[in-house]
Amino acid sequence: MSTDKIGTYKFVAEPFHVDFTGQLTMGVLGNHLLNCAGFHAEERGFGMAQLNNIHYTWVLSRLAIELKRMPMQYEKFSIQTWVENVYRLFTDRNFAILDAEGTPIGYARSIWAMIDMKTRKPADLISLHGGHITDYICNDKECPIAKPGHIKVNDTTSIGEHRALYSDIDINGHVNSIKYIEHILDLFPIDLFRNKHIHRFEMAYSAESYYGDTLSFCREQKNELEYDIEVKKNGNETVCRSKVIFQ
Repeated sequence: MSTDKIGTYKFVAEPFHVDFTGQLTMGVLGNHLLNCAGFHAEERGFGMAQLNNIHYTWVLSRLAIELKRMPMQYEKFSIQTWVENVYRLFTDRNFAILDAEGTPIGYARSIWAMIDMKTRKPADLISLHGGHITDYICNDKECPIAKPGHIKVNDTTSIGEHRALYSDIDINGHVNSIKYIEHILDLFPIDLFRNKHIHRFEMAYSAESYYGDTLSFCREQKNELEYDIEVKKNGNETVCRSKVIFQ
């Protein structure tokens, strides 16, 4: 079991992980971040495999990614991750995205909850496993981006719908958190991605959606390059909100 507080994991931007501009897609980066969180937790005794044995699992609540640039096709890069804080019901986990020379090209902040797989209610992180998760708190590592903020969408006009199908559903039986990111970015015209890049991307998850649910998307433009999005299931319940800032 690792005693290091910071985990570092290496990647390559494979051709099937980049978009038409040759840049790594936000969906793939999001998956890498979540995988690194899983690797880091597993190596320290509180990963999915250990938790599933006692009927618990991790659930992503908030995610904020801020980038100077995306890794390009075939580029080697690494992701560092560490736990910044542990509260009774939530934990803050941060990330740094580094180029091959170790220079930061982006950072991310995330908030996670641990839930009982049977009741779907949050678990007490401090009491689980004797509170050993707190042994890995690292609050002297810098993450120089703003925490996820409050997202409010006033425009309730739906600009698109998607029915959740097989490829959307993950091991927990609900729509995968990264699938929402992909569907949200599909709301924007391709020329925007040709001429701009995503500087900051936020996700706030509030409910689960399942196979067969109809997801509707409302988008409100806050200024020239900033958009807030709300995703509802079956016409009423909000499942997540997002902020996208281009540059």
